[in-house]
Amino acid sequence: MPASGTPGTSGTTDSTGSTESTTGPSPTTRRQLLARSGALGIGIAFSGSLSELFTSTAAAQDLGHHGYGSLVPDPDGLLDLPKGFRYRVLSREGDELRSGEGPVPSNHDGMAAFAGGHGRVHLVRNHENRAGARVPVPVIDGLTYDPQGKGGCTSLSLDSRGRVLSERVAIAGTAVNCAGGPTPWGTWLTCEETEDKAGTNGYTKDHGFVFEVDGADPRRTGAVPLTAMGRFQHEAVAVDPQRGVVYETEDAFERPFGLFYRFLPDKPLGGTGSLRAGGRLQAMRVPGVPDLSSIRETGAHFDRVEWVDVPDPQAAGTPIRFQDFGADGITHAQKLEGCYWGGRSVYFVSSFARSAEGSAGDHHGQVWRYDPDRRRLTLVIVFGPDTDVRLPGESPDNICLAPGGGLMVCEDGSGAQHVYGVTRRGEVYAMARNRQNVGTPEKPEWGEFAGVTFSPDGRTMYVNCYSPGTTFAVTGPWRR
Repeated sequence: MPASGTPGTSGTTDSTGSTESTTGPSPTTRRQLLARSGALGIGIAFSGSLSELFTSTAAAQDLGHHGYGSLVPDPDGLLDLPKGFRYRVLSREGDELRSGEGPVPSNHDGMAAFAGGHGRVHLVRNHENRAGARVPVPVIDGLTYDPQGKGGCTSLSLDSRGRVLSERVAIAGTAVNCAGGPTPWGTWLTCEETEDKAGTNGYTKDHGFVFEVDGADPRRTGAVPLTAMGRFQHEAVAVDPQRGVVYETEDAFERPFGLFYRFLPDKPLGGTGSLRAGGRLQAMRVPGVPDLSSIRETGAHFDRVEWVDVPDPQAAGTPIRFQDFGADGITHAQKLEGCYWGGRSVYFVSSFARSAEGSAGDHHGQVWRYDPDRRRLTLVIVFGPDTDVRLPGESPDNICLAPGGGLMVCEDGSGAQHVYGVTRRGEVYAMARNRQNVGTPEKPEWGEFAGVTFSPDGRTMYVNCYSPGTTFAVTGPWRR
């Protein structure tokens, strides 16, 4: 394989340089970095390398210090939004699927939107259901992997005015479908966040795989695990649209923490079903950095990133993160979650790190960028805690590009839950707040946001409330 990182490499390690560069912002202080970024008051630091992601959007702009303005309380108690924005509830847990296949499953999670004919939009939505799920995904003949699996995906088709035309099961019999990612050819890769094997929790088959789902025609893809992409606690994926390389995050809950992977397909960019042809799974090693949480300065970058073949991608005897990667080991990180392709790079999120739980350092969220052209890994965003004032929220999870420039970030933490926007200049603003209390009046609790995504024309933001499972469509002056 050429040094650029395209599929077809030989050997076990693709080392992209003979010396390691750990150039960071030192001796500039963290406070100076925050002040320059305009983020001192919210406890977040940014690197200039994020500007590529922002300017890659079609209508990148600067929203100023307050985004779209303060959130307005929703009289219906569902979703607070800025003035001028409005929402429509597309689907709610427990309601009947329009297909008549059963009730809408619970635990709405990752999601993507795809263009259909005549202005239609197809939404594919994950259901992160475990063995004891409140409302399982209905078992459908031809679309079910393991009849004892309670997770899967549902698909909604919307007309050009945003009205729901259909809602049906897209895949069933999977487990703990957390996030995933879209492919360049218009399908969804749904990820199982579990390592349970057959015989565990009543399952009849091994779990921990990625599955391809066609939201417009689910029977084209069926329920076939993409086993070569590895069996581990998958979170999210992102596909390089030029090379076809698939990047994957692992959200492992205990030490050793998860890894960041790349999958080199035997048939890159081959279209629907091509990932079944197999390929090679590799894990990222940053020499001298066994734990990404030890890196605390935005702008710190590494020009020697190695990709090491995974010894046993099926984890037949040992989970991948426990496997022997040689004397130099491998690089881990706590709570690797969201993953997104933007511009010429892949971005991935570590939601938090806690030294009390075994991490090398503490933070309330990191966003990393890997540029395969330059073979460079850069820390571009850090959320708290060692700043003067903490971020308004905590634990960033799913991320996506916003049509007006910047990012949308789903919060998965304690207390009130928000979708936060991040402008090109580094300001963070609240875009939405969940008002649905799933606790008690004395001890309120709000479900996390997940699956934020935009319609192909950029006019509608779709987002899920995890619990109670609710899918919203948000419209308003996105391009003002």
